[in-house]
Amino acid sequence: MSAIVYLGGTFLPVEEARVPVLDRGFIFGDGVYEVIPAYSRQPFCLDAHLARLAASLAAIRVANPHSDTQWARLIGEVIARNEPEDQAVYLQVTRGAAPRDHSFPAGVSPTVFLMANPLKPVPAEQVENGVSAVSLPDNRWLRCDIKSVSLLGNVLLRQAATDAGAAECVLFRDGFLTEGSASNIFAVKAGALLVPPKSNLILPGITCDVIVELARTNAIPVAVRPVTEAETRAADELWLSSSTREVLAITALDGKPVAAGLPGPVFRKMHALFQARKRALAAAPAHA
Repeated sequence: MSAIVYLGGTFLPVEEARVPVLDRGFIFGDGVYEVIPAYSRQPFCLDAHLARLAASLAAIRVANPHSDTQWARLIGEVIARNEPEDQAVYLQVTRGAAPRDHSFPAGVSPTVFLMANPLKPVPAEQVENGVSAVSLPDNRWLRCDIKSVSLLGNVLLRQAATDAGAAECVLFRDGFLTEGSASNIFAVKAGALLVPPKSNLILPGITCDVIVELARTNAIPVAVRPVTEAETRAADELWLSSSTREVLAITALDGKPVAAGLPGPVFRKMHALFQARKRALAAAPAHA
């Protein structure tokens, strides 16, 4: 069965979806996006994702085309029209189609696009053994807090990790940890979770916020503060988190084991807490 997407007010098979070549998302990367996991057909942390979407739209000065209630209905409809029980809903808003000019066009309606891909479970082997990462300088622009579709910097960094046979890159800027190419990064030292603070240099991760909340409510000490590169390299544990990879231990960095080279006890506790949160969502009544 063909995947069903939403584009500009219409639900249609993905093969039939077309965007004008003058859409500013295509020409300039002038737009923002969200990826919302849905477990058992229920969106995870939907309110937080919609709040981040609204912040990104405001940052690029695009009027939000829908209320939260309307977004929730659209997302629910896309989920309902596609087969998998677990889905990753991709939502994109661009400034719209207009003759090519760098300045914002007047009187243009945003282009709204949604699709849902199967959300594959995180491989058990990765949970059990962790993943490898490489470190790279964070050479992206200075507004990483905007979830922009202009992702060339992230793409190049992620490909560098792939070329090295790694799952992710750990990024440093001016001697401090920022994030990964498509994830937030955490360090653990002496049982405490070290979390870089939100800033213009870091995307405010929804899964990251869930992890911090779970830590604080389950007796895991949390320090939200700048984390140096030296602290990162000397950590007892390193983790990554994202909407599609949830939370994973990084057990090797630049070819060297992180501590013992295995997922640590704090990670194992957090992984269990996160899975419990997902099960609670699946057991909850569906939204009307």
